Amino acid sequence: MENYKNTNLMDWASGKVKGFRSKNLIQMENGGLKKVKVDSFATYPSHLHPTKTEYIYVLEGSPKISIGGENYNGEKGDFFILPNSIKHSIANPFDSECLLLVGAIINK
Repeated sequence: MENYKNTNLMDWASGKVKGFRSKNLIQMENGGLKKVKVDSFATYPSHLHPTKTEYIYVLEGSPKISIGGENYNGEKGDFFILPNSIKHSIANPFDSECLLLVGAIINK
């Protein structure tokens, strides 16, 4: 495992959903953490994970986060917990990008 990563030198990898790109910061057996760029007007549709809890920390922008039917207007410094088996989604309805840290912990 690397002890240091200069994220400015890493390439953005395209995600499963158009408008979402990431830089993998750490990936381990029990979870990981990515720096995620959300393009303007991009939406990650509602979905759930039966075996992992995700979390989001907003670095830049104003993402709209939905967790189990509750809607939140995120802003810089906000932290969200997306429990396993609860539907959630991420949207950026604005004309500027969002930058997030998105992590996951495998539930045992």
